[in-house]
Amino acid sequence: MMIRTLRYLAPVAAAVLLPALTACISVKTPDKPIEINLNVVIRQEVLVRLQRDVDQLIQQNPDAFPATPKPPGSM
Repeated sequence: MMIRTLRYLAPVAAAVLLPALTACISVKTPDKPIEINLNVVIRQEVLVRLQRDVDQLIQQNPDAFPATPKPPGSM
């Protein structure tokens, strides 16, 4: 008899408590604007641009930047 009563009492108790818990949740917009820091992405972009500039400079001035000789015996 006790188990039968608990079986029906548990869903009723959950149904009664659930609306009370949902009333505690509130969604509010922040007072300050959201700030997203993108320093890593910007730094990577700058490094890629510098590498392209260096490659272009080496191609335009091959005498100023001679290629490194390969050691004997390497292909």
